[in-house]
Amino acid sequence: MNSITLKEKFKQVTAYWHPHQIGVVDDMQVLLAKIKGEFVWHSHDKEDELFQVIKGTLYMQYRDRTEIAEQGEIIIVPKGIEHCPMTKNDEEVHILLYEKLSTAHTGKIQDEKTQTEYPKI
Repeated sequence: MNSITLKEKFKQVTAYWHPHQIGVVDDMQVLLAKIKGEFVWHSHDKEDELFQVIKGTLYMQYRDRTEIAEQGEIIIVPKGIEHCPMTKNDEEVHILLYEKLSTAHTGKIQDEKTQTEYPKI
């Protein structure tokens, strides 16, 4: 029941594409991540995901288009939609994610970037 300073929490995130949990709201988790480059094409069969851009520009690729979210904007990816987050020009982007506790990092896809546990910070 304390305030959380995102800037301070982001200092504890040292690896790209490795979310860290900063809180739980009912059956939803709040995650912070630093991203850079391209992630993994994947989907989540039963869960939606919310991405809020805290710093930088996020490019959310879908098979038929790319949506852009800049600092202060959000993108909601509905369940079952294949997507691939990315950044451009070697930019480090900071994002806040809001998703169910049951959400697998890369859905059914296993990749070297796949995380199975999120550190709590």
